[in-house]
Amino acid sequence: MPWHLLPALATVLLLCLPGQRGEVGGGPHVTPADVASAGLVAYCAVRLLRDRARPLTRTAALLFGAPALAVAVATVTAADPAAALAGYARTIQVFVLVPLAVLLLLRSRRDFHWVAGALVLLALVQGAVGVRQYATGTGASYAGRDVRAVGTFGPLDVMAMATTVGYGVVIALAIGLALPATRTGARWPRRAALGCAVVLLVPLALSFSRGAWIATACAGTVVLCLYGVRRAVRVLAALVALAVLLVCGTGVGSGLMAERFDSITRVSAAPDRSVTDRYGLWAAATDIWRDRPATGVGPKGFAAHRDGHASVGLSAASDTAGAGHAFEREPLLSPHNMYLLVLCEQGLLGALALLGCWAALLVCALRRVFDLRRGSRAGPRRACCCDSPRACCSGSRRVCDGAVRGRGPGAGPGGTGPGVLGCGAAAVGLLVWQAVDFLYADVGGPTTVLTSVALGLAAWWALSPAAAAAALPATSRPSSPARPYLLPSPAPPPPATGRADGSTAPAAAHPYAPPTRRVTPDRERIAPAEAHP
Repeated sequence: MPWHLLPALATVLLLCLPGQRGEVGGGPHVTPADVASAGLVAYCAVRLLRDRARPLTRTAALLFGAPALAVAVATVTAADPAAALAGYARTIQVFVLVPLAVLLLLRSRRDFHWVAGALVLLALVQGAVGVRQYATGTGASYAGRDVRAVGTFGPLDVMAMATTVGYGVVIALAIGLALPATRTGARWPRRAALGCAVVLLVPLALSFSRGAWIATACAGTVVLCLYGVRRAVRVLAALVALAVLLVCGTGVGSGLMAERFDSITRVSAAPDRSVTDRYGLWAAATDIWRDRPATGVGPKGFAAHRDGHASVGLSAASDTAGAGHAFEREPLLSPHNMYLLVLCEQGLLGALALLGCWAALLVCALRRVFDLRRGSRAGPRRACCCDSPRACCSGSRRVCDGAVRGRGPGAGPGGTGPGVLGCGAAAVGLLVWQAVDFLYADVGGPTTVLTSVALGLAAWWALSPAAAAAALPATSRPSSPARPYLLPSPAPPPPATGRADGSTAPAAAHPYAPPTRRVTPDRERIAPAEAHP
């Protein structure tokens, strides 16, 4: 294991511990993962001071510096700057410091796979706990029954397990499709990754989180399209057929899950209490923004201004129970929409800076994926990765399978191929998942630091020079250090022959000899060599 990744892996895997959330209204909640994220940032800072090198590109410094400056302005101009300091620190941690630390920590796609694998492992652990909660009736309360899968996070963070499992599905699908199904190599990594993606769909469904369902469906569709529209159509058709078979043939999906799924189509005609409260919170956030449209009311200022702008029908708190916790009322301290939360607390300045950063990351990530796909379809590489050109290329100039897959020495140290494409597809999928989920949720709870790690993975693919080198087309990439296939060395030229007058005649020109230099009285020129046979 690369030891320099230990702080990032600890930040992710410490979320497996139970009891990640304190009591309701107990003030800021500091989890072990938050402490590990602080250690991750400190470790990267020490490395930068030791190396004394410019750590970031200009693009990365601009994209992450703009949100930091915007939230600082919103904090200074807030009605209570002292109260806004806690929100400033949390925002800088989640959206600037931890993503930049992950960006600087990763050195290659193998490092990316290590951190992404930790996210999938966390999703499997939390998903297994969630399935057990549903099967034994020890989950969070939902519709009068303790069947909602919440993992080790408890009923106060019902979205935490759904977010974790959604990340795992996207990453496992992206990397699983990237692994080559070769005839000579082992197929178990591809089957294991795709199997994890399928298995994680079970706890995702048992979370009863409509926002996570929609976000995972959108991100999964985008990932499939990155590998080809035809493949996406085939996979989606198979999934629809499987769903119809399960519902109509075996009755799976009836009852609570079918009712929850049907409620997605009734968010306008007949919304339930949860949707109605969201509409009220969104309206309150919009009214708060209208009071201070430029810089907002400051971080953590929504809760203080909510009651003055909310309607009478808005619930002050939501009911939580089950999963080993007694009945509690959790206050609604956020609008459950990240975009409206940033708009009302940081104003137009903060919204343009933060949303512009996310949009730029998505554009840069997509651009590198498209560059990588063009490179895979480009002409031949500078060197063949085979022992002889007839072994796989049959003497032709097409790219051999080892170079396309990125497995042979001809693919270079970071060769373009599906292995690299898996990193890009996972980064784009995570960004799409988060962008869709932020329409129905915002940051908060123990998985907030997990969101920052996911943004760091996406930032590495979009902005890191190491990822850029891997995404270069084959024709523009530097030649491989591996020795190409060479023709057999020609035989040495014959010795000089003697003449009748005792002089020696020059040897005959070898057909493989390099150009010879002939000096004439007026100018010096190079005689072209004969054409290679």
